[in-house]
Amino acid sequence: MLLAGTKESHTKTEISPLGRDFYRGIVKKDVLKKGIEALYFIYSAMEDELERNKDHPYLAPIYFPTELYRREALAQDLQYFYGADWESLISPSAATKLWVKRIREVGKKDPGMLLAHCYVRYIGDLSGGHLLNNVAKKVLKLPATGEGLKFYTFEGITSQKGFKQLYRSKLNEVDLEMETKVSIVEEAVRAYDFSLKVIAELEEIGTSSKEEAVGLGHSHAATMGGDAKCPFSGGNTGKTLCFKIYHFFKLVMRQGNYLFILISQECLVQKFVDAKKKHCR
Repeated sequence: MLLAGTKESHTKTEISPLGRDFYRGIVKKDVLKKGIEALYFIYSAMEDELERNKDHPYLAPIYFPTELYRREALAQDLQYFYGADWESLISPSAATKLWVKRIREVGKKDPGMLLAHCYVRYIGDLSGGHLLNNVAKKVLKLPATGEGLKFYTFEGITSQKGFKQLYRSKLNEVDLEMETKVSIVEEAVRAYDFSLKVIAELEEIGTSSKEEAVGLGHSHAATMGGDAKCPFSGGNTGKTLCFKIYHFFKLVMRQGNYLFILISQECLVQKFVDAKKKHCR
């Protein structure tokens, strides 16, 4: 129900200039740093509230602090970019404050609704953070040991695919009345709306920044490595290509990915449209 209920909101986050830049391997360090700042405040609020409400019947089944918590990793990234005094050098943006305020509100008044924010955040983090990790590491020439990108490393998880399956099964085990399910879907839609506001701020930072954009000069397909292959890099043509793109796109949509961390996934939407125009006439 969460996936179906948030589909429209999810689609709104699918294509943006920021995402297309990442797909082309164009990254500004200013934007990355500000994004990490926003995430630090968002995760700090969410994980504080999860800790306070970890025994809530809706939240206990999806309480995996060792495997999922991101605040400490984000703090390490901020220390890498800003130095030892990083805490005195960062502050939440206007959009970030709105999201943090909402998380605090539901944590105090209706903690079961935190489930919606966990769904939007953690499923997305697990589904494609490694793609952004590879792009940013190569474009910005960050250390191979992971400094500056610890956020994307889940050291407590040996199989991300297996853990996502476990997490979804735990979500499905939560016993909810239909009215509560509707409320959680509505809360997840709010979370997507907050994410859109954060993305808009980052795009504005990218536009106004005097920093020269650094790029690889090609798409992120070559940076993904391992088994994470871009479906558009093969030699398929015509309707076969579009068929494979379509089903790959459906797979991504089913996984409920969240754009801010999966910003590179935006290529799926744009390339699907482009390929359809080119090959399916």
